[in-house]
Amino acid sequence: MAGIVDSIVNVNAVLVCVIVSSLVFAEDALFVGFVLPGETAAVLGGVVASRGHVQLWLILVLVVLAAIIGDSVGYEVGRRLGPRLLELRILNKRRARLDDAQDFLRRRGGAAVFLGRFVAFFRAVMPALAGISQMPYPRFLAFNAAGGLVWGTGFVLLGFLAGNSYEAVAKAVGRDIALVIALLAVATLIMLRVRKARRDLHRTAEDE
Repeated sequence: MAGIVDSIVNVNAVLVCVIVSSLVFAEDALFVGFVLPGETAAVLGGVVASRGHVQLWLILVLVVLAAIIGDSVGYEVGRRLGPRLLELRILNKRRARLDDAQDFLRRRGGAAVFLGRFVAFFRAVMPALAGISQMPYPRFLAFNAAGGLVWGTGFVLLGFLAGNSYEAVAKAVGRDIALVIALLAVATLIMLRVRKARRDLHRTAEDE
């Protein structure tokens, strides 16, 4: 198992940067987030940086920019295609959640763009919904950039810290056990972060 992880994080640094930034970009621009949440790519980028294969600052910049640009493309797709976009088959089984996202956007506007960044489904559809609703782009960009900066920095640093912890534990208890601990720690932290974001969204809705 450790060999598999090493084979992923030890590939060419340029390729790692391309893969990580492409996945983060595609999550919001192309609805890829339904299949592979962007947190996975951002955390992986942080782990790679912790191994010294890529500079941490470079991964941070790439992930944040990919998140902001991906959202902007998603916004433009929604603005140009309009309500027709909501008829895509991929959304058929998610109508209830899509209605929740639209309602949240109507009530909170730009704040929904920022907060939606921290919930996987909202992150995938909110940019397009903002475009469909004709939210002014400068307003969208301001909240989009703020959310991308906080989200991207947080998850890359999470991967970076988890990667460093993995190396330290590996020396003490062995690489296989350390790998399991690291994966569990990352999964737990991501789950807690998502749950907190969802609670915040519900509280925001109740306060309305």
